[in-house]
Amino acid sequence: MYKSWVCCLSLLAAAVATAAEQSEFRPHKYDWPQWQGPERTSISHETGLLKSWPKDGPPLAWKAKDLGGGFSTPAVAAGRVFGMSLRGKNEVVWALAEADGKELWSTPIAPKNPAVGANAGPRCTPTVDGDRVYALGVSGDLVCLDAATGKKRWHKNLARDFHGHMMSHWGYSESPLVDGDKLICTPGGKDATLIALNKKTGATLWKSRVPQGDGASYASAIAADLDGQRQYIQFLGRGMVGVAAKDGTFLWRYDHPANFVANCTTPVYHDGEAFGTSAYNKGGGLVKLVREGNRVEPKEVYFSDKLRNHHGGVVLVNGYVYGAHGGNRENRFYALVCLEFGTGKVMWQSHDAGKGSPAYADGCLYYRNEQGPVLLVEATPNGYVERGRFEPPDRSKAPAWAHPAIANGKLYLRDQGVLLCYDVKER
Repeated sequence: MYKSWVCCLSLLAAAVATAAEQSEFRPHKYDWPQWQGPERTSISHETGLLKSWPKDGPPLAWKAKDLGGGFSTPAVAAGRVFGMSLRGKNEVVWALAEADGKELWSTPIAPKNPAVGANAGPRCTPTVDGDRVYALGVSGDLVCLDAATGKKRWHKNLARDFHGHMMSHWGYSESPLVDGDKLICTPGGKDATLIALNKKTGATLWKSRVPQGDGASYASAIAADLDGQRQYIQFLGRGMVGVAAKDGTFLWRYDHPANFVANCTTPVYHDGEAFGTSAYNKGGGLVKLVREGNRVEPKEVYFSDKLRNHHGGVVLVNGYVYGAHGGNRENRFYALVCLEFGTGKVMWQSHDAGKGSPAYADGCLYYRNEQGPVLLVEATPNGYVERGRFEPPDRSKAPAWAHPAIANGKLYLRDQGVLLCYDVKER
């Protein structure tokens, strides 16, 4: 009888612990749990947000300082904010409380890579999946951490374990993709251009060998469904490619938008069409993906030099692409551009907005100019309509390259060692 009671109490305690863990990591409706938000589209589906801002911007809810250098955009999930930084001699992943910005933990994952220079800390946005967090360091250190404590669950290195390499010298910048039980990332090279790992153990499920053996670029992969076949689309060193989600089989490639310096922009997929864009005197192109048995034929719809996106990313809203035009070799001709997705027609461009990174929520673009100003712009093809702008405090000397994140009525802005949280909920 005693042993039975002990067994029952043990089972009850385990059940209570499991329930508490599930409750602790229960996602909120409008979390931003990974790079470019819940669907990797830079879109939040939250409503009831401010349609205009006062002169000094929306109210500042809290500010976290001394985070360490880097360009990592934060992820927000289950009451926590996750990011990456360079602190002293180490790259770290950290977690803050969503309510007040108080640091909960930080975990070193790799030593500083001296080749990437000052202010060039990690760029990856951690990917949150249940009670686990996945992050990638500049030198290719891929980690799975416990979301509650930061404890390391497994660790791989893309260069050492998969013979990966980059297209150029700035180091890995990808944000890993979780799709079902798989973790997708891009070592680059001929042996394992893309890989799928078991997200719980880190075991290799498949290696995708793209025939040209492209080096990894600075973009992040997305998942797409085409005529019943799931695939992963990634912008590599020489072009945009698709591989089968089931086993990594190479399906197609489209090279026109690629430059040979830094391809950074996450691909856009909608209704059987894929869009890619880069700067360095290239541009943006759209392909129609036509499935032919086990093959996919990418048929170019158009190519335009009117949207040469450097690394601010683009967002597709109601049939129109919004993003910054201009990069290091475009003579500083910077503008926010609205492009018709299906035709490439330029609807408008604004030099007042300049070069930056957009996110979308509730009818508006949240646009982070890389020199500092943050703008609220109507997402309409009918013309540039600005609904507010302000200058965030504590600007660093480095460009503001971290993208904006929108979660649960808050706007998050990272600037090297500082993270600002603004209340953008309409009252």
